[in-house]
Amino acid sequence: MTSTPVSRRRFIGIVAATSALTCVPWAVKAMQAATTPLSSWQGVALGADAQLHIHHPDPVFAQTLIDQALSEVRRLERIFSLYEQDSALRRLNRDGYLKQAPGDLTRLLLESQRLSELTNGAFDPTVQVLWELYSQAAQRSAKASIPDAAEISQTLQQVGYQAIHIQGDTVLLQHPGMALTLNGIAQGYITDRITEQLKQAGLEHALVDMGEIRSLGTAPGNRPWRVGLAGDQAEPASLLNLDVHNQAVSTSSGAGTALSRDGSVTHLFNPANGQARPLYRSVSVVAGNATIADALSTAFSWMSPPEIARVLAGDPGLQAWVLPYDGDQLVRMHS
Repeated sequence: MTSTPVSRRRFIGIVAATSALTCVPWAVKAMQAATTPLSSWQGVALGADAQLHIHHPDPVFAQTLIDQALSEVRRLERIFSLYEQDSALRRLNRDGYLKQAPGDLTRLLLESQRLSELTNGAFDPTVQVLWELYSQAAQRSAKASIPDAAEISQTLQQVGYQAIHIQGDTVLLQHPGMALTLNGIAQGYITDRITEQLKQAGLEHALVDMGEIRSLGTAPGNRPWRVGLAGDQAEPASLLNLDVHNQAVSTSSGAGTALSRDGSVTHLFNPANGQARPLYRSVSVVAGNATIADALSTAFSWMSPPEIARVLAGDPGLQAWVLPYDGDQLVRMHS
């Protein structure tokens, strides 16, 4: 979007347009230079600063699209949020089961299970109990101590995507004390929903960033959308610029939410052993949709290069880059 990407967890937005716009090399500049009227909104969505910009010859219709996007984001937040007290996910975690679950929840849980299988469990939505364990350890010590091995081992008994049972619109967590988080996939899913909403409304050009990025068509002027990949908070500048066309981009980095001052304890948890320092400083994935890109960037954080290569080999549309701890250049993974 710009030559220096903003932090992926502090900004979300939509840049969208009809097909009649001119373009300069960078997408946002193209929109600013367009003569088609611009409708904009700024505020907070998904707990992040948000900006929505839509170029359309009918400002009333453009505002309707913005209103619809915000309404959809808030509807999905009421399903997936871990912070809203009465969200569907909070009720599932509290009771261990949920009847008449929203269709978006069951669909995303089924896709989560598929991606868990694909990554041999490196992606697993049942790691919420590890978050709670590490958060409690951080509260006990100003230095954010790591839980002891016995605590981690005991908590891992409640981790395992295989124990999520879905039958129709009923979801059951089969192990007592289990809890789910969809933070590693829900932003991608919401990005996809908003992109499809804009497409159905007739927009041909859009770059949607709801924590993950997805492009619709080309940038105005029949140019690719350009997305800059940053490393992490220590490497905020673009390390690589990608041209994307009807593709999604996601980056996962433990530096996004560090639970220790030195960054050695992060919000990314290994479902196999409970560790909280991923193998790489960051992982970026390009995929056909943002749901897959979001989940795989999380999973690849714990997978070796040969394991990543196995997944990439199964889908020619997938691309991945990792930033090692001992380097400042993104490394392209190959199938």
